[in-house]
Amino acid sequence: MSQPSHSAAMDQLIRTLDLEKIEENLFRGMSPDVGWQRVFGGQVIAQALMAAQRCVPSDRFVHSLHAYFLRPGDPQVPILYEVERIRDGASFTTRRVMAIQHGRPIFSMSASFQVEEPGYDHQLAMPDVKGPESLIGEKEFKEAFLASAPAAIRKYWGSERPIEIRPVSLVHYVSKEKLDPQADIWVRTTGAVPDDRHFQAAVLAYLSDMTLLDTSLYAHGRSIFDTDIQAASIDHAMWFHRPCKLDEWLLYTQDSPSASGARGMTRGSLYTRSGLLVASVAQEGLIRKKAND
Repeated sequence: MSQPSHSAAMDQLIRTLDLEKIEENLFRGMSPDVGWQRVFGGQVIAQALMAAQRCVPSDRFVHSLHAYFLRPGDPQVPILYEVERIRDGASFTTRRVMAIQHGRPIFSMSASFQVEEPGYDHQLAMPDVKGPESLIGEKEFKEAFLASAPAAIRKYWGSERPIEIRPVSLVHYVSKEKLDPQADIWVRTTGAVPDDRHFQAAVLAYLSDMTLLDTSLYAHGRSIFDTDIQAASIDHAMWFHRPCKLDEWLLYTQDSPSASGARGMTRGSLYTRSGLLVASVAQEGLIRKKAND
Protein backbone atom coordinates (compact mmCIF):
# COMPACT_ATOMS: atom_id res chain seq x y z
CA MET A 1 0.00 0.00 0.00
CA SER A 2 1.87 3.06 -1.23
CA GLN A 3 1.50 6.67 -0.23
CA PRO A 4 -1.36 8.70 -1.81
CA SER A 5 -0.08 10.90 -4.64
CA HIS A 6 -2.00 14.05 -3.72
CA SER A 7 -3.47 15.62 -0.60
CA ALA A 8 -4.57 19.20 0.00
CA ALA A 9 -3.41 18.91 3.62
CA MET A 10 0.01 17.67 2.53
CA ASP A 11 0.30 20.46 -0.04
CA GLN A 12 -0.47 22.92 2.74
CA LEU A 13 2.19 21.39 4.99
CA ILE A 14 4.82 21.74 2.25
CA ARG A 15 3.83 25.39 1.82
CA THR A 16 4.04 25.85 5.59
CA LEU A 17 7.59 24.47 5.59
CA ASP A 18 8.68 26.59 2.61
CA LEU A 19 9.70 29.55 4.74
CA GLU A 20 9.94 33.12 3.48
CA LYS A 21 13.46 34.54 3.69
CA ILE A 22 13.24 38.14 4.89
CA GLU A 23 16.92 38.79 5.60
CA GLU A 24 20.17 36.83 5.86
CA ASN A 25 19.68 34.19 8.62
CA LEU A 26 16.10 35.39 9.22
CA PHE A 27 12.95 33.59 8.03
CA ARG A 28 9.19 33.90 8.48
CA GLY A 29 6.77 31.00 8.82
CA MET A 30 2.97 30.87 8.88
CA SER A 31 0.62 28.48 10.68
CA PRO A 32 -2.45 26.80 9.12
CA ASP A 33 -5.74 26.75 11.03
CA VAL A 34 -6.06 23.19 12.38
CA GLY A 35 -8.46 23.94 15.22
CA TRP A 36 -6.00 24.33 18.08
CA GLN A 37 -5.41 27.41 20.23
CA ARG A 38 -1.64 26.95 19.97
CA VAL A 39 0.75 25.99 17.20
CA PHE A 40 1.46 22.26 16.88
CA GLY A 41 4.94 21.60 18.28
CA GLY A 42 5.93 19.42 15.35
CA GLN A 43 5.31 22.34 12.99
CA VAL A 44 7.69 24.59 14.97
CA ILE A 45 10.38 21.89 15.04
CA ALA A 46 10.04 21.33 11.30
CA GLN A 47 10.06 25.03 10.41
CA ALA A 48 13.08 25.68 12.65
CA LEU A 49 14.89 22.79 10.98
CA MET A 50 14.06 24.19 7.54
CA ALA A 51 15.49 27.57 8.59
CA ALA A 52 18.68 25.93 9.84
CA GLN A 53 19.04 23.77 6.71
CA ARG A 54 18.91 26.88 4.53
CA CYS A 55 21.93 28.24 6.37
CA VAL A 56 24.31 25.29 5.89
CA PRO A 57 26.41 24.14 2.89
CA SER A 58 24.54 21.89 0.46
CA ASP A 59 26.81 18.88 1.12
CA ARG A 60 25.81 18.65 4.82
CA PHE A 61 22.69 17.02 6.20
CA VAL A 62 21.11 17.09 9.64
CA HIS A 63 22.05 14.24 11.97
CA SER A 64 20.65 15.58 15.26
CA LEU A 65 18.58 18.33 16.82
CA HIS A 66 17.88 19.31 20.42
CA ALA A 67 15.05 21.71 21.18
CA TYR A 68 13.07 23.36 23.97
CA PHE A 69 9.52 24.65 23.84
CA LEU A 70 9.55 27.93 25.80
CA ARG A 71 6.05 29.36 25.26
CA PRO A 72 2.91 28.27 23.37
CA GLY A 73 2.90 29.42 19.76
CA ASP A 74 0.14 31.75 18.56
CA PRO A 75 -1.36 30.36 15.30
CA GLN A 76 -2.80 33.76 14.38
CA VAL A 77 0.52 35.53 13.76
CA PRO A 78 3.72 34.62 11.85
CA ILE A 79 6.72 33.04 13.55
CA LEU A 80 10.16 34.55 12.98
CA TYR A 81 13.10 32.12 12.88
CA GLU A 82 16.52 33.61 13.56
CA VAL A 83 19.48 31.37 12.72
CA GLU A 84 22.86 31.75 14.45
CA ARG A 85 25.85 30.24 12.66
CA ILE A 86 27.70 28.65 15.59
CA ARG A 87 30.35 26.53 13.89
CA ASP A 88 31.55 25.42 10.45
CA GLY A 89 34.08 22.60 10.77
CA ALA A 90 35.73 20.27 8.30
CA SER A 91 32.97 17.64 8.72
CA PHE A 92 30.35 19.10 11.06
CA THR A 93 28.30 22.29 11.06
CA THR A 94 26.28 23.63 14.01
CA ARG A 95 23.36 26.06 13.87
CA ARG A 96 21.18 27.53 16.60
CA VAL A 97 17.63 28.68 15.85
CA MET A 98 15.36 30.93 17.91
CA ALA A 99 11.65 31.17 17.11
CA ILE A 100 10.08 34.49 18.07
CA GLN A 101 6.51 35.78 18.40
CA HIS A 102 5.23 38.98 19.99
CA GLY A 103 8.83 39.99 20.66
CA ARG A 104 9.55 36.94 22.82
CA PRO A 105 11.21 33.56 22.15
CA ILE A 106 8.77 30.65 22.01
CA PHE A 107 11.23 27.91 20.97
CA SER A 108 14.97 27.30 20.74
CA MET A 109 16.86 24.59 18.88
CA SER A 110 20.41 23.52 18.19
CA ALA A 111 21.03 21.32 15.16
CA SER A 112 24.14 19.57 13.89
CA PHE A 113 24.92 18.73 10.27
CA GLN A 114 27.54 16.44 8.77
CA VAL A 115 29.03 15.65 5.38
CA GLU A 116 28.18 12.11 4.28
CA GLU A 117 30.93 9.61 4.99
CA PRO A 118 31.21 5.82 5.34
CA GLY A 119 31.57 4.12 8.73
CA TYR A 120 30.43 1.28 10.99
CA ASP A 121 26.76 0.39 10.50
CA HIS A 122 24.39 -1.49 12.79
CA GLN A 123 20.88 -1.08 14.21
CA LEU A 124 18.33 -2.73 16.47
CA ALA A 125 15.77 -4.85 14.64
CA MET A 126 12.28 -3.55 14.01
CA PRO A 127 9.57 -5.07 16.26
CA ASP A 128 7.37 -7.73 14.71
CA VAL A 129 3.88 -6.18 14.67
CA LYS A 130 0.74 -6.27 12.53
CA GLY A 131 1.06 -4.46 9.22
CA PRO A 132 -0.97 -1.30 8.54
CA GLU A 133 -3.21 -3.02 5.98
CA SER A 134 -4.74 -5.20 8.71
CA LEU A 135 -5.52 -2.26 11.03
CA ILE A 136 -8.49 0.07 11.26
CA GLY A 137 -8.18 3.14 9.05
CA GLU A 138 -8.79 6.73 10.11
CA LYS A 139 -12.27 6.80 8.52
CA GLU A 140 -13.36 3.81 10.62
CA PHE A 141 -11.59 5.24 13.66
CA LYS A 142 -13.50 8.52 13.37
CA GLU A 143 -16.82 6.71 13.04
CA ALA A 144 -16.14 4.45 16.02
CA PHE A 145 -14.41 6.70 18.55
CA LEU A 146 -15.01 10.40 17.89
CA ALA A 147 -18.70 10.68 18.78
CA SER A 148 -17.98 11.27 22.49
CA ALA A 149 -14.68 13.14 22.06
CA PRO A 150 -14.32 16.82 23.05
CA ALA A 151 -15.26 19.32 20.33
CA ALA A 152 -11.64 20.39 19.67
CA ILE A 153 -10.58 16.76 19.23
CA ARG A 154 -13.47 16.08 16.84
CA LYS A 155 -12.55 19.16 14.79
CA TYR A 156 -8.89 18.15 14.57
CA TRP A 157 -9.48 14.49 13.72
CA GLY A 158 -12.46 15.30 11.50
CA SER A 159 -10.48 17.54 9.17
CA GLU A 160 -8.05 16.39 6.50
CA ARG A 161 -4.51 16.05 7.88
CA PRO A 162 -1.08 15.64 6.28
CA ILE A 163 -0.21 12.57 8.39
CA GLU A 164 -2.28 9.40 8.75
CA ILE A 165 -1.76 7.23 11.83
CA ARG A 166 -2.80 3.63 12.48
CA PRO A 167 -2.12 2.43 16.04
CA VAL A 168 -1.52 -1.31 16.35
CA SER A 169 -3.66 -1.24 19.53
CA LEU A 170 -6.67 0.97 20.24
CA VAL A 171 -7.24 -0.17 23.83
CA HIS A 172 -6.23 3.14 25.42
CA TYR A 173 -8.86 4.98 23.33
CA VAL A 174 -11.74 2.87 24.63
CA SER A 175 -10.83 2.04 28.24
CA LYS A 176 -9.22 3.45 31.37
CA GLU A 177 -7.17 0.29 31.84
CA LYS A 178 -3.61 0.88 33.04
CA LEU A 179 -1.41 -0.40 30.23
CA ASP A 180 2.28 -0.92 29.63
CA PRO A 181 3.70 2.45 28.53
CA GLN A 182 4.53 1.23 25.05
CA ALA A 183 2.99 1.80 21.62
CA ASP A 184 3.51 0.75 18.00
CA ILE A 185 1.96 3.15 15.49
CA TRP A 186 2.11 3.12 11.71
CA VAL A 187 2.39 6.61 10.20
CA ARG A 188 2.53 7.93 6.65
CA THR A 189 2.10 11.19 4.79
CA THR A 190 -1.22 11.60 3.00
CA GLY A 191 0.47 13.00 -0.10
CA ALA A 192 3.78 13.17 -1.89
CA VAL A 193 6.85 14.75 -0.27
CA PRO A 194 9.32 16.58 -2.54
CA ASP A 195 12.38 14.58 -3.59
CA ASP A 196 14.52 16.88 -1.48
CA ARG A 197 16.32 15.78 1.69
CA HIS A 198 15.63 19.08 3.43
CA PHE A 199 11.87 18.66 3.08
CA GLN A 200 12.08 14.94 3.90
CA ALA A 201 13.97 15.63 7.15
CA ALA A 202 11.55 18.43 8.08
CA VAL A 203 8.44 16.27 7.48
CA LEU A 204 10.02 13.47 9.52
CA ALA A 205 10.62 15.98 12.33
CA TYR A 206 7.01 17.19 12.01
CA LEU A 207 5.49 13.75 12.44
CA SER A 208 7.94 12.79 15.22
CA ASP A 209 5.97 14.98 17.66
CA MET A 210 2.71 13.12 17.01
CA THR A 211 1.32 10.62 19.59
CA LEU A 212 4.59 10.54 21.53
CA LEU A 213 3.59 12.19 24.81
CA ASP A 214 0.40 10.13 25.02
CA THR A 215 2.50 7.01 25.66
CA SER A 216 3.58 8.38 29.06
CA LEU A 217 -0.07 8.35 30.19
CA TYR A 218 -0.81 4.73 29.26
CA ALA A 219 0.44 3.42 32.62
CA HIS A 220 -2.10 5.62 34.39
CA GLY A 221 -5.16 4.81 32.29
CA ARG A 222 -5.25 8.36 30.92
CA SER A 223 -4.96 10.07 27.55
CA ILE A 224 -3.98 13.52 26.31
CA PHE A 225 -7.55 13.63 24.96
CA ASP A 226 -8.92 13.62 28.53
CA THR A 227 -10.36 17.06 29.25
CA ASP A 228 -8.89 17.20 32.78
CA ILE A 229 -5.31 16.52 31.63
CA GLN A 230 -2.87 19.34 30.90
CA ALA A 231 -0.22 18.09 28.48
CA ALA A 232 2.48 19.94 26.58
CA SER A 233 5.90 19.14 25.13
CA ILE A 234 8.82 20.58 27.12
CA ASP A 235 11.74 19.46 24.98
CA HIS A 236 12.42 17.34 21.92
CA ALA A 237 15.53 15.61 20.64
CA MET A 238 15.95 13.71 17.39
CA TRP A 239 18.71 11.78 15.67
CA PHE A 240 18.58 11.17 11.92
CA HIS A 241 20.35 7.88 11.19
CA ARG A 242 19.61 7.19 7.54
CA PRO A 243 17.87 9.15 4.75
CA CYS A 244 14.27 8.23 4.04
CA LYS A 245 12.07 9.33 1.11
CA LEU A 246 8.79 9.01 3.04
CA ASP A 247 7.03 7.23 0.20
CA GLU A 248 5.61 4.42 2.36
CA TRP A 249 4.36 3.61 5.86
CA LEU A 250 6.77 4.06 8.78
CA LEU A 251 6.53 2.19 12.08
CA TYR A 252 6.83 4.54 15.05
CA THR A 253 7.66 2.45 18.13
CA GLN A 254 7.34 4.35 21.41
CA ASP A 255 7.87 3.76 25.11
CA SER A 256 7.88 5.77 28.32
CA PRO A 257 10.58 4.66 30.79
CA SER A 258 9.52 7.13 33.51
CA ALA A 259 6.96 9.67 34.68
CA SER A 260 7.47 11.80 37.80
CA GLY A 261 7.22 15.38 38.98
CA ALA A 262 4.31 16.08 36.57
CA ARG A 263 6.59 15.17 33.64
CA GLY A 264 6.54 12.18 31.33
CA MET A 265 9.61 10.91 29.48
CA THR A 266 9.10 9.19 26.13
CA ARG A 267 11.31 7.62 23.46
CA GLY A 268 10.62 6.65 19.88
CA SER A 269 12.16 4.84 16.90
CA LEU A 270 11.06 5.25 13.28
CA TYR A 271 11.47 2.31 10.88
CA THR A 272 10.69 1.87 7.19
CA ARG A 273 8.50 -1.04 6.06
CA SER A 274 11.69 -2.92 5.16
CA GLY A 275 12.98 -2.58 8.74
CA LEU A 276 15.50 0.23 8.26
CA LEU A 277 15.89 2.41 11.36
CA VAL A 278 15.77 6.00 10.04
CA ALA A 279 15.47 8.09 13.21
CA SER A 280 15.36 8.04 17.01
CA VAL A 281 13.43 10.49 19.18
CA ALA A 282 13.32 11.47 22.87
CA GLN A 283 10.93 13.89 24.51
CA GLU A 284 9.89 15.05 27.96
CA GLY A 285 6.49 16.64 28.41
CA LEU A 286 4.25 18.15 31.04
CA ILE A 287 1.47 15.78 32.18
CA ARG A 288 -0.65 16.95 35.08
CA LYS A 289 -4.28 17.17 36.15
CA LYS A 290 -5.68 20.64 35.66
CA ALA A 291 -5.75 22.72 38.82
CA ASN A 292 -9.53 23.25 38.77
CA ASP A 293 -10.30 19.49 38.67
